[in-house]
Amino acid sequence: MAVKLRLMRMGKKKQPTYRVVAADVRSPRDGRFIEIVGVYDPRQDPSDIRIDNEKAVAWLTKGAQPTEAVRKLLQISGAWDELSAAEPALAVKAKAAPAKTKAKAKAAKTKARAAASD
Repeated sequence: MAVKLRLMRMGKKKQPTYRVVAADVRSPRDGRFIEIVGVYDPRQDPSDIRIDNEKAVAWLTKGAQPTEAVRKLLQISGAWDELSAAEPALAVKAKAAPAKTKAKAKAAKTKARAAASD
């Protein structure tokens, strides 16, 4: 099961607050989730960010992928620094370049076959 750390919208119309949740990739934005990791209220000045760093680091070490917005919130709360201190290899892997596209993968496979047959 692929898990993401993402924002779940709460609150009334035009008055958003968000929960930071660990959820299955296939579930809808405001749908089913596994665990609440924190709360984000952008309407406060300054924004209210309350994240349980232990839960966040636990999910990240299990392989959960944060969205861009959640990654920024984790950096602000300090959970991202805790992860990189605890697991340097995971932090580097999370920042790695995106995977090869299908075309590049196919070209590499074709090149490897041609080299093997020669």
